[in-house]
Amino acid sequence: MIPGSLTRRETLLMRTVELSRDCVRLIDQRRLPNEMVVMDCRDYHEVGEAIKTLAVRGAPAIGVTAAGGLALAAGALKSRPEPEFWAGLQSAAAELRSTRPTAVNLFWALQKVMDFAETQKGRPPQDVAEALFHFAQGMAEEDVAVNRRMAEYGQELINDGFGVLTHCNTGSLATVDWGTALGVIRMAHDKGKRIHVYVDETRPVLQGSRLTAWECVHYGIPATLITDNMAAHMMRLGKINIAFVGADRIAANGDTANKIGTYGVAVLAREHGIPFYVVAPSSTVDLNIESGDEIEIEERKHEEVTHIGGVRIAPEGIGVANPAFDVTPAKYITGIVTEAGIVYPPFGVNLKRLLGGR
Repeated sequence: MIPGSLTRRETLLMRTVELSRDCVRLIDQRRLPNEMVVMDCRDYHEVGEAIKTLAVRGAPAIGVTAAGGLALAAGALKSRPEPEFWAGLQSAAAELRSTRPTAVNLFWALQKVMDFAETQKGRPPQDVAEALFHFAQGMAEEDVAVNRRMAEYGQELINDGFGVLTHCNTGSLATVDWGTALGVIRMAHDKGKRIHVYVDETRPVLQGSRLTAWECVHYGIPATLITDNMAAHMMRLGKINIAFVGADRIAANGDTANKIGTYGVAVLAREHGIPFYVVAPSSTVDLNIESGDEIEIEERKHEEVTHIGGVRIAPEGIGVANPAFDVTPAKYITGIVTEAGIVYPPFGVNLKRLLGGR
């Protein structure tokens, strides 16, 4: 992977994920907010490593990045005989699938690319590789369009003067561009609504304090950073009127897996009578699973909990749990904002209707 520094203006102009025939270019989110660094992943192995190590994160961004990784694999294999080309493409898809288990957009994107590749069988590998590159580019453009449609629907829920709580990072950095939950907030701000965002720091990797806070400053959105355990206090004081979060996988019944701590925010919102909305593209809905009980929760390395910025904050020998996600039961979710509109309960019926029974 080839890193390089970015100026503030370059970052404003650059998308989180950019695809070319030679590389998948990413903003390295491990380095924010202190450094703005771009990294070029030259093959699908480097793409997989970027996903695994959180250089790129956020379900929609992971999906498009993985699609770009498959396009790179196809480009590297295009001079091989057809059997080797197709075997190599399958192997690359399998490696990319293994990087992270919870975000369904990863699997959705890889399957979408492989399904398209099947329609190209019989063509020379060089032509297939070129077609896959353009297909992946199309997925990136569609991600941006989907995010903007969600933002337009979601911002209607935000009244002038609202205090808005969000958890983890769901802005431009979690997508190709614009964002999901933070994209809704950004759209409301751009339309002139006087809002104030309360940003959960989001332990243990601090995506809220490092990334969401950075985006709010970046886009001039008034915001206050709070630790995760301050949310209830802010709700009790009446500072928060609505909550928006993203999603990594939504089950057929509406149960939603998102960054660890989301479940707690939903329970607190219910207790204080605050609407709690999930913002996610329809590709995040997994109708193959009936409930959140079937969602695999990724367990990440213990150092993310015992260390901050490379500095140990916990004693040697202490046991550690580090689930990256939790599941919010559908009963705590007011609605799910998608690119096709806002879905309300009963989610088991209305999500299937939204997706046309797929």
